[in-house]
Amino acid sequence: MANPTTQGVSLRGISSSGASRTLLLWDGIPENDPFGGWVYWDRFIPNELERIEMSRGASTSVFGDLALGGVISVFSQEPTRGHIDLGYEGGNYNTNQLSVGGSDIWRRFAISGAARALNTDGYFIVPGTIRGTVDTPAGVEFVAGNVRLDYLGAADRLFVRLDMLAEHRANGTQLTTNSTGLGSLGGNYTHEWSHDQVSVLGYYTSEGFHSSFSSVASNRNSERLTSLQTVPSSAEGGAFLWNHHESRWSVIGGADVERVEGTSTDHLFPSGSRVGGGVQLEHGVFAQVNYRVGSLQLFGGTRYEVGRVNPSAGVAWGRSRLRAHGAVYKSFRTPTLNELYRDFRVGNTDTQPNPLLHPETLFGSEAGVDWYGESTRIGVTAFRNDLNGLITNVTLSSSASGIIRQRQNASNALSRGLETTVKQSWGNFRGEASYLFVHSQYATGPMVPQVPRHQGSADLVYQRHRTFASFGVRSYSYQFDDDVNHFLLPGFAVVELAGSQQISHGFSVHGAIDNLLSHQYLVALTPTPNIGEPRLWRVGLRWSH
Repeated sequence: MANPTTQGVSLRGISSSGASRTLLLWDGIPENDPFGGWVYWDRFIPNELERIEMSRGASTSVFGDLALGGVISVFSQEPTRGHIDLGYEGGNYNTNQLSVGGSDIWRRFAISGAARALNTDGYFIVPGTIRGTVDTPAGVEFVAGNVRLDYLGAADRLFVRLDMLAEHRANGTQLTTNSTGLGSLGGNYTHEWSHDQVSVLGYYTSEGFHSSFSSVASNRNSERLTSLQTVPSSAEGGAFLWNHHESRWSVIGGADVERVEGTSTDHLFPSGSRVGGGVQLEHGVFAQVNYRVGSLQLFGGTRYEVGRVNPSAGVAWGRSRLRAHGAVYKSFRTPTLNELYRDFRVGNTDTQPNPLLHPETLFGSEAGVDWYGESTRIGVTAFRNDLNGLITNVTLSSSASGIIRQRQNASNALSRGLETTVKQSWGNFRGEASYLFVHSQYATGPMVPQVPRHQGSADLVYQRHRTFASFGVRSYSYQFDDDVNHFLLPGFAVVELAGSQQISHGFSVHGAIDNLLSHQYLVALTPTPNIGEPRLWRVGLRWSH
């Protein structure tokens, strides 16, 4: 039920997730919010997705400044003839979800589309021990949909997709809500020869974001509206990519451009207004070469953007079931319009923008080893990231009545750690466990906020014929919620269950339970404690033909 402006992605503990230092691509088209870089995850309809690929570590040399922490690529299912998919889910807290999708093919042309609607009353985000009359459940309702047209030629592929989202969220008190309406049009044309491929893509996104902010009394029994905020924004961009491959080497190169425009307007109470916004135009050229000599693979690339050169280089060596790899890279991220111009308030904490921000930079290195067995895979990677001018929320003043922060280029920070993944299969069972250790600290001493030193997950899956079941655990150690390390969020662990059973041709029943043990844990201190989701359950039916 989090505010969408906090729904970013942070890989390897680069920093807090709000700015989203990870690029999200949907069939090659950027999906990060144009104004702030965060992600509207409810735009995606799970039943229509085929796979998700994740690349950790800075990928700026190819993908640009949004990929400081890495890239997540989401791919849609290929259209099929006469396909229909219907589903319904219901759960506690008056949760209801309806989804529909389908596709068809006529010769070399295809059409596909999907839609999803969800509403839930939500849950209280303030513990019952301090809850007052102003506190209400944090619920959400949204409708998301998309339609896609494909041309499926032998050497030519083309798709055009339109997707839309209408979302409304209650933010936990009587006077605080936010809503979003957005539409995005994108397309990609690809032509292939025997050794070459060229792609041209373009996109346009228009969005309107509205939010209300308030000040809550210490006893939480009265609330005062402080501002109403409206943020219209738009983004248009495109890219050209060329890929050439030979038996021992390949090269990818291209150019891209993006223009983002947005304005944040606040109507203040009891009187006054505040306006900030601007236009950002970014463009770059890039190239990367891969070369193989026996079991040794080498790659090197560079990108020129906004007067900056961002090189990367790496090596991989494999023999039998063992693979070793390493890389070094330089990267940067331009501050978003959100960080430059938009004020926001969470609880009784005000965060101010800063139009004087400059880009943050990163120099990183990593090395790892992977071992592949018949039913086992083990991977270990160590990494080190030196961050210069990291953009974060710096505390200017703190008192019992409220906290004032401002986005600033903080002191340099060093993030280093180790990530491990183990996968094992036993007949109808398969298990996966992952662990991430990160020590992320400013040069001045405090730990970088919202980065737990230890986090991990474990999943056990059973799948046989028409039956699927999974059991999972996610855990996080303590972390700090502010730059001066005054607010400590204790560690926690949650247990999840999910399963499905096909009951007849095309019909299946499924269900899931999040936070099975209903463990109460803190997710923020504003400075009022905010808690995460309680036990949530849902069951549903799905028909797919």
